[in-house]
Amino acid sequence: MIPLTPLAATLPETVPFTGPEALERQLGRPFRARLGANESLFGPSPAAKAAMQAAAADVWMYADPEGYQLKAALAAHHGVASGNIALGGGIDGLLGLIVRLMVAPGDAVVTSLGAYPTFNFHVAGHGGVLHGVPYRADLEDPAALLDMARRTGARLLYFANPDNPMGSHHPAGLVADMVANLPPGCLLVLDEAYADLAPAGTIPDLPVEHPQVIRLRTFSKGYGMAGARVGYAITHQGLARAFDKVRDHFGMGRIAQAGALAALADQGWLASVQAQVISARARVAGIAQDSGLTPLPSATNFVTIDCGRDGDHARRVLACVLARGVFIRMPGVAPLDRCIRVSVGDARSLSVLAEVLPEAAREATRTGF
Repeated sequence: MIPLTPLAATLPETVPFTGPEALERQLGRPFRARLGANESLFGPSPAAKAAMQAAAADVWMYADPEGYQLKAALAAHHGVASGNIALGGGIDGLLGLIVRLMVAPGDAVVTSLGAYPTFNFHVAGHGGVLHGVPYRADLEDPAALLDMARRTGARLLYFANPDNPMGSHHPAGLVADMVANLPPGCLLVLDEAYADLAPAGTIPDLPVEHPQVIRLRTFSKGYGMAGARVGYAITHQGLARAFDKVRDHFGMGRIAQAGALAALADQGWLASVQAQVISARARVAGIAQDSGLTPLPSATNFVTIDCGRDGDHARRVLACVLARGVFIRMPGVAPLDRCIRVSVGDARSLSVLAEVLPEAAREATRTGF
């Protein structure tokens, strides 16, 4: 075997997430309910589905490598110029490109301990040095993140608002203050994957040409198109152009672009999903309480549930839920790992959860003694 690079040879043979399909293969049966990946069980707009079906006839052609129409539509939607938009394969793909552009081996990067692990995956893959900051009261800690960025001379500071995995959020004014206090030479990677589902007053109004901010959005959550892999960045034009140096120019396919254009035009569908998410969050919270567990406030399409003890107990709850055919996940870092995380879903899926979670919580408590 031809050897890998010295850096690649040191990396673990793992990915940030174990997919539900892999777990189904291990279990030997499909899940009864898929509530672990923060997908939208309410699905995409009917207009988006029709547009993707129509585009399938032309899939023999490469998509526009510039994504001209989609970038123009996104720019109009956000009130910016097309030159302020960069496209990518979901936020995960954009994170990889940002790290590739900004992080050299040995460069310091700051994130929260337990925050979205795909970012860490990319930083490690490019030889960056991660510095983690603990959550504070189930929230990312902006002051501590800024302090760590100053002390380490960080090139990137990753901050998600609303947050995954806790579902918590900070008000827009606090995020704006964070931007105002960024140390020189540090780029804030502001992950706004759940912006379409967040309460009013969460998303700040920031100057699009701010030289130290890049905002990330996706069609995977509110728009219900996780499988299409459509993400985009909003940032100053110099950085947006820099993506052309490293991106896969044919990486966003014709069908995905057609679906995203139609989804963006159907804001009525997004509004209906937002209403359903609010209702489903309340339903999941009620199921958690009926199970003797504590739901945390959520600004996302999932609810984080405090199992009331430590990580070992939460892992028992998780295992009991999985064994009963419901796919969920949990945070991986203490003390957040005292929780499990349940995506909201349709009435059928939540009925399954209402059957399974109380049983799982009782079994986990019995086997824990």
